[in-house]
Amino acid sequence: MPEHSDKQPAAGNDVFTSGCLLLLMLVADAAAAFLVVLLLAVRGLGRMDAGAGQPPAGPPPADWAPLLSFGALALAMGVTGVLLLRAGNRFIGAVQLLLCVLLAGHALGSWP
Repeated sequence: MPEHSDKQPAAGNDVFTSGCLLLLMLVADAAAAFLVVLLLAVRGLGRMDAGAGQPPAGPPPADWAPLLSFGALALAMGVTGVLLLRAGNRFIGAVQLLLCVLLAGHALGSWP
């Protein structure tokens, strides 16, 4: 009589695990996006007070912070998506890669 030690997991457990992973990744990505927005907002407030009462001497220097912030966030999401695809979570990995492409497009749109 063959042993049944190599049982396949139930389909319900796989869907539940994928849903929990998707929720965890969504919360982590939302936290990282919040940090990027907070960084950009603080930089914007710092630039508003820098030259109060003085006429501008020339054009402002190029601001690379949005490009670097959104680019780093897109890179992190892309790496996470590839790792999830390699781990066997196709749906979650595809969602991560789709968000990576959208963020990379936004980062390129903020090129100075």
